[in-house]
Amino acid sequence: MTTLHIQAPTIPITVKFPAIVHMTIEQFYEFCQANQELRIERTATGEVIIMPPVFSDTGNRNFNLAVQLGLWAERDGTGVGFDSSSGFTLPNGATRSPDAAWMKSSRWNTLTEAQRASFAPICPDFVVELRSASDTLSGLQMKMQEYIENGALLGWLIDHKNRRVYLYRPNQAPEILDNPDVILGDPELPGFVLQMAKVW
Repeated sequence: MTTLHIQAPTIPITVKFPAIVHMTIEQFYEFCQANQELRIERTATGEVIIMPPVFSDTGNRNFNLAVQLGLWAERDGTGVGFDSSSGFTLPNGATRSPDAAWMKSSRWNTLTEAQRASFAPICPDFVVELRSASDTLSGLQMKMQEYIENGALLGWLIDHKNRRVYLYRPNQAPEILDNPDVILGDPELPGFVLQMAKVW
């Protein structure tokens, strides 16, 4: 049985389709191709999650975050950046779309052209999740832990509502920053400084 979770702006809605068998990675890819207007993820257990478009203010914050990451990545030159529409198939089988991501070119270049043209079977080195009105904090915290367990070296969970940032690294408890003016990417992203004024 495949389960579809549709997250409404206020509460998650679960829709079950008993007649549908468990989707393979190829079937999930076809499902996403047929529903390109939706943002879709899949958990490691095969549950499909359909998320609503973010509200305009969250989209603006995410844009401002991605611009800063992109400018740094261009200057740094050692990796490639990704926006919120990029999907990755993690080693545990989940397909996730972080709000922003970056990985070293040396890892990206190991993928085939076909792998890059799909939900690349790799976990980014750096991921960011920006909490929107429809997101639960606990759900995003679990997602961040999943990224770290699947190979991410650094993860930032930005909770705009409470003006708090959670920093995730392998083999460490999350570090919590209350209302920071900047977030530093060192040492994983040398010299990257995220100015929070336009993200808050």
